Parts: sequence; structure tokens; C-alpha cells
Amino acid sequence: MMSAPYDMRSGDGRNRKQSMAELKLRRLQELNARLKEDLERRRIPVSEAANDLISFTEKEPKDFMVPSKWGTVDKRDDPYAPQQSTGCCIIM
Repeated sequence: MMSAPYDMRSGDGRNRKQSMAELKLRRLQELNARLKEDLERRRIPVSEAANDLISFTEKEPKDFMVPSKWGTVDKRDDPYAPQQSTGCCIIM
């Protein structure tokens, strides 16, 4: 006697639908929790944030990556300037 190539399902569809519904509910609850956290986060106007950034950059040491604020930098003092080499090899 040969066995059937397909097994019959015995009520598995209802359990699967219930587990999918539980999964969707859990995802919605997680999304709801993240949205509540976003609502509790402190918000400030853009103008206040911009003023904070400006005052921060005025107090901090020179940043060679912001030449518009500090002007041009001498190549000897600029750590980001390409290094000048006299050739491909150095003989000692």
C-alpha cells in the first residue's frame, strides 16, 4: 500500500490565522510604544537649534574642515592637506 503524496491538514488553518493575528497585534503594540517614545522626546524650534550650533562652533577650537568660518589655513598647519612628496623613493 502506498502512502498519499500529500498529508491532510487537520484544523491547522485556524491556529495559523490566530498566530498571524497575534503577530500583527504585537507589531502594532511595538509601533505604538515607539510612537509614544517619539512624543515624549524633547522638541526645540529649528532657530534655537541653529543658534546652539553657532555658539558651539564659536567656542570650540579651530576646525580646518570649516574654512568659511576660520578662513584659509596655511598648508603647513593643515593636517588634511595633501602631503607634498619630492619623488617616489627616498634613499638613505
